[in-house]
Amino acid sequence: MRISGMRLRADICNMKCLRFTSAFRITTISPQASLILKTATTLALGALGGGIFHVLGFPAAWLSGAMVLVAVAVLSGVPCAMPNGLRDALFVVLGLTMGSGVKPETIARIGEWPVTMALLVVSVVAILGATYVFQRKVAGWDKPTAYFAAIPGALSYVMILTLSYPRADAMRVVMAQSFRVFVLVAVLPAVIVGSDTHGSGLPPQVDPLSPEMLALLAAAGLAAGYVFNRAGVPAGWLTGPFFLSAIVNAAGWMQVEMPQWLSMPALVGLGCVIGCRFTNLSPREFARMIGVSLGAFIVGMSIATAISGLIWAFFGLPFGQLLLAFAPGGLEAMTLLAFLLNLDPAFVAAHQLARYVGMVLLLPLITRRLLGPPEKPN
Repeated sequence: MRISGMRLRADICNMKCLRFTSAFRITTISPQASLILKTATTLALGALGGGIFHVLGFPAAWLSGAMVLVAVAVLSGVPCAMPNGLRDALFVVLGLTMGSGVKPETIARIGEWPVTMALLVVSVVAILGATYVFQRKVAGWDKPTAYFAAIPGALSYVMILTLSYPRADAMRVVMAQSFRVFVLVAVLPAVIVGSDTHGSGLPPQVDPLSPEMLALLAAAGLAAGYVFNRAGVPAGWLTGPFFLSAIVNAAGWMQVEMPQWLSMPALVGLGCVIGCRFTNLSPREFARMIGVSLGAFIVGMSIATAISGLIWAFFGLPFGQLLLAFAPGGLEAMTLLAFLLNLDPAFVAAHQLARYVGMVLLLPLITRRLLGPPEKPN
């Protein structure tokens, strides 16, 4: 009887402990608390990675640094997440930020270079087609991944567009796109031999928007993103605000210059979104991916160099200036290099901008035609 009583008390104690433990588990793993914790962890890692890359002087530091560190964390088993609502809000800020690069003086000068603009179209089509064939046929990548990885330049826009098609391997796309930008920024200054390197400085800063105008612009950007998203436009939350910002800037109504305290976290957030999509990757697969990215870069840059050489031979324009204008890099990076190398930044910006705006206009239609309508994320 005494033993039975002790067992009974022990069973009751175990049941109480089990109830307490179960209640504690339920409390600690509630979906809302878990999502908040994962999001906070992800953003903290992204900010840390972006800061490290910024200090080291990497191109697109806040985007690429956040992406790399979050990806490493995901591969290491750290639970990371970015809620869809927060992601869409970041896209609105990025769209407004990228549209601010469209200036009235740049638009006005596009008509001064009809031949080079026509050859720019040829260059974009040739680079996209040749790189796609290389990645599809030589590397064996699937159709959506090879397509998005082959698009020259506009890393942020291409990655946001890629997120609309979960079948595409975002890791391979971002590797190919990031590798291309990194090599261009690291190598082009040394390649452009004979250019003056004392530069004319950075573009002038504009007055920051008032809190009232910033709130109005944010509301208009949200409305534009909502309309484009409802219309089924890929990356609608980014495309709508981009066109709104571009029209306002090009018309000269106001200078839309997003403050750094908004644009920088948005780039970090996009890096976090991309990093969260990374899956387990073996060292052999990683090495192969680097090899494919290098091969694709050589294919695309060879075409840009050939067309630049052709224009240089017939029209006598500076070769370095042409190379920056036709290189499959980003608008901001190539224009900045033009400043630093004392070349014509308006020429470079106009061609990079024409390509960028053309891609934003046509890529949603081309993508829908080739890959079908946007897919819902898994």
